[in-house]
Amino acid sequence: MMQYGPHPFGMVNVPHPIRKDGAGATDFGPRDVMRDLENPDLLVPPATDAGTVPNLKFSFSDTHMELSHGGWSRQVTVRQLPIATSLAGVNMRLTPGGVRELHWHQQAEWAFMILGKARITAVDQNGRNFIADVGAGDLWYFPPGIPHSIQGLEEGCEFLLVFDDGSFSDLNTFSISDWFAHTPRDVLSANFGVPETAFANIPTKQRYIFQAEVPGTMESQKVPDPYGTVPKTLTHRLLAQNPIRTPGGTVRIVDSTNFPISTRIAAALVEIEPGGMREMHWHPNNDECSITSRVWDA
Repeated sequence: MMQYGPHPFGMVNVPHPIRKDGAGATDFGPRDVMRDLENPDLLVPPATDAGTVPNLKFSFSDTHMELSHGGWSRQVTVRQLPIATSLAGVNMRLTPGGVRELHWHQQAEWAFMILGKARITAVDQNGRNFIADVGAGDLWYFPPGIPHSIQGLEEGCEFLLVFDDGSFSDLNTFSISDWFAHTPRDVLSANFGVPETAFANIPTKQRYIFQAEVPGTMESQKVPDPYGTVPKTLTHRLLAQNPIRTPGGTVRIVDSTNFPISTRIAAALVEIEPGGMREMHWHPNNDECSITSRVWDA
C-alpha cells in the first residue's frame, strides 16, 4: 500500500514509494505524480513481485497521432507494447465525409464503433460485395485479404480496430491509391477498358485518409452486383444483445456462434458496477486485449 504525504512544491496527498511496513523512502522528484497515481503497483510493487513480469499496459494517449484531412488514427502494436505479440489495436476518427480509403491486409480486422455513424464497404475474392451503415455499439469484421473502406456519415465517427497480429501496422496496409500510383497508365487503361486520360488526375501516392462529401442514402449508393452479396454478414449489433446480468455488472459476449464471420477474434463488452469485480480467470489458449475508456461509462 502506498503512503501519501506532502511535496516540496506545495502539493499535498502525493504518493511516495513507501510500503506500509516502512520499506522505501520519499520521492521528491523530478517525477510525474499523475502517472504514479495511475500505476500504484509500479511505484509500490507488492512484496511478492520480483519485477520480472513485463509491462502489460500502454495508453493510446502515449502513441503517435497520424493526422490527415478527413480524420486521424493512432495505434498500439508490438512496437509500443512488446508483450502484445498476437493482437494490435488502432483507434481512428473520421470527419463527416472522411474516408479511410479502400485497402486490404493479411490480418483479420475486428471493429467496435465508439461513436457516430459510418458506412463500410467490402468485396470478397468472388466479387461479392457488402455495404452497410453502422452506429455506436456496432461491430464489423473483415476476414484477411478482403478489400474494404470506411466513411464517416453526417456526424463523423470514431472506432476501435483490433487485428490478430501484434506486428500489424495500419500505415503499412495495401491501399488502392498506392497500387494505382505505381502502375503504368497504359496498364490501368487496358485493365479497366477505358482511355488513359481517365487516370490523368489519380493520386501520386497513398491517400490513407482523405476528406470527401458525406455520401447519400444507402439506396442512392447501390452498385451493380452480378455476383451477389457476401454469404455472411460482416456486421453485428452488439448492444442489441441481451446482456448476461450478474451481481457485479453485465457482459455481452460475441464470437463465431452469434457472429459467424468472426472466426479469429471473439470479444466481450463488460460493464462492472462500482465495487464489482471480474473474478480471477485466465485463458489457456489465447491472449486478451482489454480496452478501458470513458466510452464505457453509463
